[in-house]
Amino acid sequence: MRIGPFDFRPRTLPTLVTLVLFPVLLSLGFWQLDRAQQKRDLIAQWQESKHEAPRPLAEVDKDGSSKKFFKVQAKGRYDRDHQFLLDNQVRDGRPGFQVLTPLKLAGRDKAVLVERGWLPMGKSRQDLPHPPTPEKAVRIQGFLADPPSVGIRLGPPDPGQGKWPKVVQYVKAGRIGKQLGYPVMGRVIRLAQGQPYGFRRHWSAPVHFGPQRHIGYAVQWFALAAALVTIYLVVNTKRSKPRNAEPTHDQGRSGIPRQ
Repeated sequence: MRIGPFDFRPRTLPTLVTLVLFPVLLSLGFWQLDRAQQKRDLIAQWQESKHEAPRPLAEVDKDGSSKKFFKVQAKGRYDRDHQFLLDNQVRDGRPGFQVLTPLKLAGRDKAVLVERGWLPMGKSRQDLPHPPTPEKAVRIQGFLADPPSVGIRLGPPDPGQGKWPKVVQYVKAGRIGKQLGYPVMGRVIRLAQGQPYGFRRHWSAPVHFGPQRHIGYAVQWFALAAALVTIYLVVNTKRSKPRNAEPTHDQGRSGIPRQ
């Protein structure tokens, strides 16, 4: 194909590579745009939940809604003898733990983990905090959410055996339920600010980073797709060689002008 002074002659290997990679790069870019929109929706839902009236946990548990967050209230007794400390939680440069205490729900045969806030580590990892917990029945308010997120999960969340409170690397409801001897809900209640028997709490939107980073990733994928097309065109396009001039009617076949 001739385009002005250039010849476009696509070769087989560059064409195959481009046909494979180009749609992949585009799909990755659109996937990041979709992730950005999901993050926007998630943050908006989290903000809306702050202004809702609290609903009974039992009512929300039966609700088939796809909402991720609810402001809830629950009544029961804390299992003060079996508490969990989520490891690797740093605040103001100081290591510590997020305290998760099972709340045995009144009138029900299961419990929910209550994320009560952050406590600092002692002088060493063997010096664990012992979160003060009431014996009496309590009525709490908070936000029903997924368990605290962590980085890469390598191996089991805890050694399995050991004293209480138990240090865990991440929250796995099924394993916790087996250790406690009674079922535990898959989601947790983040204890609201101002609620008693809580520790340092600063609940932010439950996302590691906002939609802006996904937008940046999308731009990078689209830029790579554009670069791939540019490279493909450059590799397969050559400048045309100038054609020899045709002899005119005043020239013979030898190219010598007639006398």
